[in-house]
Amino acid sequence: MKTPSRRHILTAFGAAVGAGALAACTTEAGPSTSPGGGQPDASVGGDGPHTSAGAIGRHPPTSDVVADGKQALERLLAGNARFVAAQEQDLDEGIARRIAVSKGQHPFATILGCVDSRVPIELVFDQGLGDLVVVRSAGGALDRSVIGSLEFGVTELHTPLLLVLGHQRCGALDATIKALDKPTSHPGKLGYLVDTLAPAVRQTSGKPGDRLTNAVHANVTHVLAELRQSPVIAPLEKSGKLQLTGAYYELDTGKVTLEP
Repeated sequence: MKTPSRRHILTAFGAAVGAGALAACTTEAGPSTSPGGGQPDASVGGDGPHTSAGAIGRHPPTSDVVADGKQALERLLAGNARFVAAQEQDLDEGIARRIAVSKGQHPFATILGCVDSRVPIELVFDQGLGDLVVVRSAGGALDRSVIGSLEFGVTELHTPLLLVLGHQRCGALDATIKALDKPTSHPGKLGYLVDTLAPAVRQTSGKPGDRLTNAVHANVTHVLAELRQSPVIAPLEKSGKLQLTGAYYELDTGKVTLEP
């Protein structure tokens, strides 16, 4: 018997409560659909196909290949549109998919996002197990480990897209603004985060508009510029094998928009 995904159970539960009929939850929450199509390549990483989600309500066969960064980005935006509309598909997060990806993985995108608990990357883009390489740090701050992890995603796992995702009301950048306005010492490695995120804050100082929002957008641009200095990432982008893109996530709406 196929097991319903946690999110589908919670979605059905919430709908039932909202309608004032808690009992309906157990009758309306159907089992999740397992992925179709062929078996993935048994090698971890490798040059296998990049597969992902398709139309609302069903997952496509694993032969549905993502050929390049443009297609990968289209998949992400289509998934986000489903997320915004609360029409999430039956994600590949059940037992069958878990067993399948244990033999090998072929994610179609690498994403750098913030550690903010309100921005769960796979949910925001409506993707399942094995679809994404997700690297998270506070404010998307870069260090050697973060850059190395991103390099791993695009070289060893061969994802054709590297997306840097900033988000509305980022706490790390807000803390950086406050720290720069009123300099003080920080325990542990918090000072490192401030120093790393400070260039974006300083760049937008005195500009019109919301200071924090400006800093988030500037930080995405700054991170992309830094990643383009990588001797691993830069040649892949130059050759057309990798697409680098920035985006912004709105907490209020759930919508992701691409950076200009």
